[in-house]
Amino acid sequence: MKKKKISLLMVCSANICRSPMAEGLMKRELMMRGLDHLVEVDSAGTHVFKPGHRPDKRAQQVADKGGINIRKLKARMISEEDFQRFDHILAMDEENLHSLQAICPEEYGDKLSLIMSYAPGSDAAEIPDPYFGNLLGFERVQGLLELGCRGLVEHLITRYGFS
Repeated sequence: MKKKKISLLMVCSANICRSPMAEGLMKRELMMRGLDHLVEVDSAGTHVFKPGHRPDKRAQQVADKGGINIRKLKARMISEEDFQRFDHILAMDEENLHSLQAICPEEYGDKLSLIMSYAPGSDAAEIPDPYFGNLLGFERVQGLLELGCRGLVEHLITRYGFS
């Protein structure tokens, strides 16, 4: 019998900076560990003003430097169905988490968490929004997301017995 894929949803505000970067990084991390066939990754936003838009050019540029192509991703708003569909819904910051908690059906509340809660040893509790900053802010976000994604993969390996 084929195992059901574990599903992850990365969530930020507009789904044009942090969550597409997190989606790309997580997919790369899973592929590098040979686990990409076991885990599905997507991204969405809590306040998407430009549905269907591609990720911010700076996010694309930083992702490209890391060998990750996020150019074809499109911004979308989180939907009610997402709470049922995804096993883990990972917010980039407390504001995103509170927005998710406000609309999440009670029975799915345990699926919500901050991505940086999977990055032990990091001083950062959240992924800051780089939108109004410069390229260095996006590079910092990429570094933090790498820590969060690596820690999340370790958690998935332990929790689901991946080898």
